[in-house]
Amino acid sequence: MTQVWFRPYVWMDYRLGLLFTLIIPVILLLWCFVQKSDAMQRLLVIYFRVASLLAISIYLMIGNFGVSFISALMGKVLIPTSLWFWMDINDEIDYYPSGLLKVIFTGWRWATTMYCTLGAIALVPFLSCAFSEGALKTPYCTVWLEAPLLFKEYFHQNSTPAFLGSLGIMGLAIYICYLIYFVSFKLGKYGRSTIH
Repeated sequence: MTQVWFRPYVWMDYRLGLLFTLIIPVILLLWCFVQKSDAMQRLLVIYFRVASLLAISIYLMIGNFGVSFISALMGKVLIPTSLWFWMDINDEIDYYPSGLLKVIFTGWRWATTMYCTLGAIALVPFLSCAFSEGALKTPYCTVWLEAPLLFKEYFHQNSTPAFLGSLGIMGLAIYICYLIYFVSFKLGKYGRSTIH
């Protein structure tokens, strides 16, 4: 396979993504549940709904679908939005008693916002991979597919890339339908207050 100079940075992006978008939020969700921090729990539930687009993107990449580059970019744009958009949750978190949970939670919000913002900027030059079958087969694009394919080898050894990619397509279709419903009906009705 042809070497590309930015391969280590792509792998670093996946490692940071695993840390900031999965491992830390799962730990925080469990911690918030134990501490009975309702506002932080609600924000994390909203976050996981939005961040599921990154998981969908992984399955789309396994299936070698160019649209995965667009969905990954959208995920990295929507995650920071979901972390700061809700006025009532932000107010509740501001008034939450100071302590280690609040410090770590706030630090994670800022770190994830920075990671996703920089990640989205870094992904923009690769959007051409989404629109050209020929470009998608070049090392310039396939380097982004290496980590998802390794994920497949670890967790889905007996499944074909085509099957996993079709799961990604179904997940994306459901995600888009829910997003359209949310923006069209719930957001218009409730505004920047959380919906239970």
